[in-house]
Amino acid sequence: MSAVTVPVRAQSYRWVILGIATFAQASAAFFVQGIGAISVYLQRDLHLSTTQIGLLISAAQLVPLVGLLVAGELLDRYSERWVVGIGTLLVALSLLGGSLATGYVSLLLLLIVVGTGYSTAQPGGSKSVAQWFDSAQRGFAMGIRQAGLPLGGALAAALLPYLANELGWRSSFVTGGLVALLGACVFMSFYRAPGPAGAPRPKSSGTSIGAELKSRLKMLREPAMGKIMLSGVSLISVQYGIQVLTVLYLHDKAALSIGTSALLLFVAQCGGVAGRIVLAAWSDRCRSGRYLPVLVCMSAVIAGLIVLVVVPLHSAVLAGILVAWLGFFGFGWYGPWVAYVAESASPEKTGFALGLAMAVNQIAVIAVPPVLGLLKDATHSYTPSWSLLAVMTLVALVATSWGARRTAARSRP
Repeated sequence: MSAVTVPVRAQSYRWVILGIATFAQASAAFFVQGIGAISVYLQRDLHLSTTQIGLLISAAQLVPLVGLLVAGELLDRYSERWVVGIGTLLVALSLLGGSLATGYVSLLLLLIVVGTGYSTAQPGGSKSVAQWFDSAQRGFAMGIRQAGLPLGGALAAALLPYLANELGWRSSFVTGGLVALLGACVFMSFYRAPGPAGAPRPKSSGTSIGAELKSRLKMLREPAMGKIMLSGVSLISVQYGIQVLTVLYLHDKAALSIGTSALLLFVAQCGGVAGRIVLAAWSDRCRSGRYLPVLVCMSAVIAGLIVLVVVPLHSAVLAGILVAWLGFFGFGWYGPWVAYVAESASPEKTGFALGLAMAVNQIAVIAVPPVLGLLKDATHSYTPSWSLLAVMTLVALVATSWGARRTAARSRP
């Protein structure tokens, strides 16, 4: 992706853009990423299985499978201000409606609607930052922006269990809706596009939508996209595995209280906030390219999952160290990864490239939580679930690191 030219007088405003994009991401992700923290209360009050809890988490991620592609195309045609703002507003209204749900099915349907609005937050905020920052600082800025997702989840993990315990699980939906509403209002009020006011957006070439979509889908054949898809699917699976299983695992198997287990999920999310910033900043200066930090994250996650399976976690301190490690690398990978995606596409296709890569990830986001829950219910053990995540990540690590070596060998004279 080419460098972005921003007027000198507007240089300082890019930090405002970064701030509101991060806030909007955290607001949209607050409940979606925090639902795992109230899983014990939902399971108890609605008499749900672990599989049903996994389906609830997947429900909010169902529409983005297609919605991310649509959002990416909209972002290449219209202002991020309205695409992200209206999407986050839909998240807010859906969550407020979720507080009125009468049972599991209605709750499931409302979370599907939440996912419709949530589709705009990830690619929209990423494109906003990519446009305002040049390549020298893009990774660092993208890492801060992407930290909004685990930051929202961390705040939710700290607040929602308390509200669910004191006021019932419906209060968590109301809180999530109000937070998303605030994020939508802030983004729509303060976002501005880079460059002179009123600068025209790229116009369509006149080709049909079908032909243009077919042309853009050719990105799937590019070598960089192969690495993007393999690494993204494996690491997003780990990320959602941590969200779905951590509280249940620590409460059931490590004999920790619900409060302590939720607090440790908060620790994992905080580790993710730090990881997204630190690892993305490293990718700006890494001589081996932005993809090396992603390979490091895969290696670290495999090591952490092996320890999780082998070592009994009856100590809150030991559990805290391990979940912080998994949070740092299991959530932190997204900063350098999304910067790598943004720079793998031409400027006029950045939105679609981000949407496409994230849409591929959605396949895992939708499938993995219920699969992990089903494995646990069928085997009465968490070991198969953690082991599946470790094997998936190992396969991706071997495949993409081998592909990177072959590419480097071809490029040498």
